[in-house]
Amino acid sequence: MANFSLRTENYWCTLPHHTKFQSPIINTSLKLPQLHLLPSKRGFKFTVSCSIKEQRDVAENERIGVVGGLRPVGESAEKVASLVSEDQNSTVGSSGGESFYWRWPPWKDLPLRYKLIGTTSLAFVICNMDKVNLSIAIIPMSHQFGWNSSMAGLVQSSFFWGYALSQLPGGWCAKIFGGRQVLEIGVFSWSLATMLVPSVAGFMPGLVLSRILVGIGEGVSPSAATDLIARTIPLEERSRAVAFVFGGLSVGSVLGLLLAPPLIQNFGWESVFYIFGILGLLWCLGFQFVKEGQSSFTGQNISRNFTSIASFPSNWGTKPWNASLKELSVSLKDVPWKEFFQSRAVWAMIYVHFCGSWGHYTCLSWLPTYFSEELDLNLTEAAGVSVLPPLASILVSGVAAQFADNLIASGVETTMVRKICQTIAFLSPAVCMTLSSLNLGLPHWEIVVLLTGGLALSSFALSGLYCTHQDISPEYASVLLGITNTVGAVPGIVGVALTGYLLDSTHSWSISLFAPSIFFYLTGTAVWLKFASSKPQSFSKRN
Repeated sequence: MANFSLRTENYWCTLPHHTKFQSPIINTSLKLPQLHLLPSKRGFKFTVSCSIKEQRDVAENERIGVVGGLRPVGESAEKVASLVSEDQNSTVGSSGGESFYWRWPPWKDLPLRYKLIGTTSLAFVICNMDKVNLSIAIIPMSHQFGWNSSMAGLVQSSFFWGYALSQLPGGWCAKIFGGRQVLEIGVFSWSLATMLVPSVAGFMPGLVLSRILVGIGEGVSPSAATDLIARTIPLEERSRAVAFVFGGLSVGSVLGLLLAPPLIQNFGWESVFYIFGILGLLWCLGFQFVKEGQSSFTGQNISRNFTSIASFPSNWGTKPWNASLKELSVSLKDVPWKEFFQSRAVWAMIYVHFCGSWGHYTCLSWLPTYFSEELDLNLTEAAGVSVLPPLASILVSGVAAQFADNLIASGVETTMVRKICQTIAFLSPAVCMTLSSLNLGLPHWEIVVLLTGGLALSSFALSGLYCTHQDISPEYASVLLGITNTVGAVPGIVGVALTGYLLDSTHSWSISLFAPSIFFYLTGTAVWLKFASSKPQSFSKRN
């Protein structure tokens, strides 16, 4: 049985019991216990949830016109039109006998899932702004406090200690309480911790602790976003949704690297932590409007074109924060941990996530210093060059997402699509780093182009690895990402610090920065091609 619930601001039209309902959009006739009909300014606004049998015949959060659109059988078109006309006449102004109404804000009429994806992407923008600010500020901070490369590496790696610690708890909480609530708390926490950095910078334990807190707050965001995407986005839109949300990280890197140098030069290095932290708090305030807008949909499953959402528990992600500890512990035991680690596909995701994170985190932390010391660029120039890889990644991620979704829509097996994308994501930077690290006498601008191209193409991973969690299990997607991202955070702890240590020991960027990344890219590609799979898995517990 399909359930239709409609929001109203001015009118309710309650139809009789078992009213028959027809629509050319839905292409079927359904018997409903009760239908609340809302005439809106452009037709009828409604949300639907339905059984697995009917789910491909319904549309979520659409706007359907009166003419040739949605109306109950037995209810005259004239009566429906009169209600709509009355609603339209209540709008502001008219011209030439036609009703006119304001559309503000511009995103007011967007479907709920687009608003949630948009605000989540914005949170990821702020997330990476707060992550990369230290990679620029570490240069003047090292001069002020007399840190060597090993100490600077320790400071930068401390973020990933907290990032690793919060992955599994974040994934579990996202599954129980929903990604929206977890994301909001994460943004608020890391923003406050970011603003704390300047006051404790001179005290190393305090500085390390503050960056750990930033990492804990940001660590829950990938699982929260994965949970949100798994709940709201159908398969044929998933690559684009993942690319849009996680692409916010690249946008955040670009904005952070562009804004940090002038802020530091004009207001001191402390300013980037205060300003970027305030942006996160402002996001939390703005997110309240989106939450209010979705309150009418609480407890409903958005089900268009999902393959397994009807099998999810009815209370999936809807438990309140004041649920008892006993309930939460039972929920934790219900997660099929053993079945996860019996899957070769899960192990492939774990190792590939580790490999990709090694190259990403070490380059994110050390490229500004590499460009400053190896290419003799000043702070502004080094930051300007460092912004090129994430800037190019924004463009590449969009192309990769469209490429992947088109292949899936044309009938190519999802596993094959994910393997193609992830192979591009790993082999491209491996080749470019190899060419950059060899003593070929390349001019500096060619090295910059090679690194920019290789790291930009690594964004194909957003349509490869980062979609696989939702592919194999929408219900446990956040928990699976929590597992793989926990291991994926280890390179941030070990790799970033190890790069600084090797740099002090060998004074070679090729050995300390590029060689380990190349190794993991190549081995990660081999593991992915051999063991990766996007086939849905139930992960049901075996007694």
